[in-house]
Order: sequence, then C-alpha cells, then structure tokens
Amino acid sequence: MLAGSLALAVTGCGGTVPPPNQQLTSSEAAFRAADEVGARSDPQATLHLKLAREQIDQAKALMQNEENEAAHRLLLRAQADAELALAIAKQRATQAEAQEALKQVEKLKQAGAP
Repeated sequence: MLAGSLALAVTGCGGTVPPPNQQLTSSEAAFRAADEVGARSDPQATLHLKLAREQIDQAKALMQNEENEAAHRLLLRAQADAELALAIAKQRATQAEAQEALKQVEKLKQAGAP
C-alpha cells in the first residue's frame, strides 16, 4: 500500500524524471577515454566499447522520447562497459610492458650484466 501511495504521489506531482544529461556526459567521457587508450586494439575491449556506443545511442533515443529513467539506466550500463573496456586496454598495455621488461632483463643476463 505504501508503494502505491508513493507511486501516486510521484505521478500526481508531475513526477517526470529529468533528462540524464550529466550521466550522458559521464558515459561519453568514459567511452572517449577507453577509445583514446586504445581499447579498439583488443578484441574483448572492442566488444565492450561497441556495447557502450550502442547503449549511449539507444539512451539518446530514449531521451528524445522523454523516457529518461530508462535512458539513465542504459547510460549507467554504457559507462560500466566503457570503463571495463578501458581497464582491459590498460591491462593489456601493462602486460605488454612487463613482457618487454622481462625480455630486457634476459638480454642483460645473457650479456653478463650483474
């Protein structure tokens, strides 16, 4: 009964959800960050980047139809996918750097360096 009263109160007071413009900005920034770090060079990161782009585009369409609550949820998912793509890309880069450092250590060992 309380939930019904709350729902009635929200709709009775013009309970429209404002456009999630700030979340849109955050989601797009996360997408750009992942793209700039090179997420497209890793297949797994590319997948999450693609999902993020699709979700951002869908959220924009929802916002045009004033379905702001659904758009907000979709933008949260988009940001999470973009952040995951960024983390994957950073991890791959770190692994590549570590492997290169190990190669350098092996070269030094073979050259007789202490």
